[in-house]
Amino acid sequence: MPDLAQRLADVDARIGEAARAVGRDPGELTRIVVTKFHPATLVRELHVLGVRDVGENRQQELSGKSADTADLADLTWHFIGQAQTNKARAIRRAARVVHSVDRARLADALDAAAEPGDPMLDALVQINLTEDPGRGGVAPEGIEALAERIAASDTLRLRGVMAVAPLDEQPAAAFERLAGYAERVRAVVPDATWISAGMTADFAEAIASGATHLRIGSAITGERPPRA
Repeated sequence: MPDLAQRLADVDARIGEAARAVGRDPGELTRIVVTKFHPATLVRELHVLGVRDVGENRQQELSGKSADTADLADLTWHFIGQAQTNKARAIRRAARVVHSVDRARLADALDAAAEPGDPMLDALVQINLTEDPGRGGVAPEGIEALAERIAASDTLRLRGVMAVAPLDEQPAAAFERLAGYAERVRAVVPDATWISAGMTADFAEAIASGATHLRIGSAITGERPPRA
């Protein structure tokens, strides 16, 4: 726990410095701790340290850990990985936010997975910032159509955009492009103001380009255990 607390404090200090350097209030930012491959006990330790937003990119881990921590009512689970439509119901049961809605079929599946009395599911349009169509995310030319599809659904609430910076490009340039795409989504839904961007290596550049949600993993959680 002491090492975890120190890593969390160090990352939060770096986030604060990066925000203040560009004239932003660190309080405007949501830091999501990605607990990939770590056990639910780590989530409980993070909760003791004040963490309330945690993320997973595999449905099985999301479902298992959210069930194991169901008593932590103020914990918000974010699903940030690529989703299969046949996993939509399981994802919807476990997550309050899905960052990776990248196609109409997935939006429709998540919408259809709602049960009576379910709260609205916060959804972000994942955008592909590369030239590789095999990477996750909708191509830029499809942004508005997907945003409109999500906005028209009965049980999804369009919150904004998400992206991962390409490995072969300076993150600042990629995130500047993402900020422009975010404006296009806000033209569809004006209050879809979230920008989920930035990980351990590039969150400063993401903050400078307007990111509101940062996805930080091993810099806080420590070295990941072997994949089960």
